[in-house]
Amino acid sequence: MKVLITGASSGMGRDMAKYLSSFDYKLILVSKDKKNLDKIFKDDKNVIATYGYDLTKEEDCIELYNKVKDENIDILINNAGFGDAGKFTETSLDKEMDMIDLNIKAYHILTKLFLKDFTKRNYGRILNVASMAGLMPGPYMATYYATKNYIVSLSLAIYEELRKDNSNVKISIFCPGPVDTNFNNVADVKFNISSLTSDYASKIAIDGMFKNKLIIVPPNMKLNRFLIKIAPSKLILDINSQIQEKRKSKEERFSYVIRM
Repeated sequence: MKVLITGASSGMGRDMAKYLSSFDYKLILVSKDKKNLDKIFKDDKNVIATYGYDLTKEEDCIELYNKVKDENIDILINNAGFGDAGKFTETSLDKEMDMIDLNIKAYHILTKLFLKDFTKRNYGRILNVASMAGLMPGPYMATYYATKNYIVSLSLAIYEELRKDNSNVKISIFCPGPVDTNFNNVADVKFNISSLTSDYASKIAIDGMFKNKLIIVPPNMKLNRFLIKIAPSKLILDINSQIQEKRKSKEERFSYVIRM
């Protein structure tokens, strides 16, 4: 079976690829940083192709599809993405537009194009990597949370369409909490709750996908998901706001100590 993974040069993309390779799945890996991608997987016999594409660009998404469409991909894993933290009026508009292009448009384009192929042959899997952020709003990470809400909503709607058609095509959404990856450095964010290791989170995602789970949530986040379901929206907003404010306050105090 052949698997296409985006964002495969670091974090969960890298570790999902390594996990799947251990079961001899054939891998087609994509990253903006192809040099690093090739370095990481140079000795992996199950990596049959690597591509360097900037998936913030629509034309690169379409070119990637055209490049691999005849490979008979069995599984698409949309994983590439990044975040940003800060007050909405103060964060970079350019960075947010790139975030929307990568976290939404790239997922949307690749999901649509590959799903058409999968439904024609009535087989295939799509794993969209979202976040617990996709299940609620997030003050001080407003755009990132909104992009992940889009992925969750889109994937749920596709799931229902496939179910109504009695399709054998499966779609899953991975919604982890904090994971120790380069994402935290790019987003300039630290979390007040414990993070999963990337390799452990990746195993949860892949195992959940093969069990045909719709929404995959790590064990340490199941209580959070339950509370999100039952708590009033304004309470969730207040809690998330306080978490981010505490994070910012801790960073400012730490920075002050260092400067002294």
